[in-house]
Amino acid sequence: MLYDVMHAVLPPALRAIWRPTVHGLEHVPRSGGVILASNHLSFVDSVVIPSVVPRKVVFLAKSDYFTGSGVKGLASRVWFEGLGMLPVDRDDTKAAIASLEIALDVLGRGEAFGIYPEGTRSRDGRLYRGRTGVAHLALTAGVPVVPVGIKGTEKVQPVGSSRPRIVPITVAFGKPIEVAGRFEGVPLGRARREVTDEVMTEIQGLTGQVEAGVYNERPID
Repeated sequence: MLYDVMHAVLPPALRAIWRPTVHGLEHVPRSGGVILASNHLSFVDSVVIPSVVPRKVVFLAKSDYFTGSGVKGLASRVWFEGLGMLPVDRDDTKAAIASLEIALDVLGRGEAFGIYPEGTRSRDGRLYRGRTGVAHLALTAGVPVVPVGIKGTEKVQPVGSSRPRIVPITVAFGKPIEVAGRFEGVPLGRARREVTDEVMTEIQGLTGQVEAGVYNERPID
């Protein structure tokens, strides 16, 4: 119920304020399990994508957003739950496995799951090598992957800025990448790498980003 209320209010408000340019929305299936795999430039990416997609998109968010106390903690929890986000403890050594299990549960319910194959946001604007979690989910659940390319969100609230800025934002959706039945007989590790690289190639085509050629690492807090 909270999601329904928030989603009826928040996306129209965000679209009215930032007026994002959206391309290829017809490529997002209106029903059934699907993975939306995007490049990652800002913390607001997880707000922008659900605001332009006409169906619920579940993202994972760090558990700290859901455990705060007082009025601020309650507001944070309501905000993220209302956006359809699910908590995960990024500092737990088993967090990666837990994240995949949560994602598979979401996909098994026929919902859309949002993921950033780079693992963490790019701080220099380059597109980093994709991690194979996205391929593991697609191959295990047998669902398509829709590549997503975002531009401009890194300028919404740059490091050091105290408030969001109204800047041009573009969200482009590519054609679904179907994996079901394509990799029978292919070693699992190779299949995951090939699917992941295909997804990242499509994302790069949507964004035009320079490819870093290496994995991105999450900075130490």
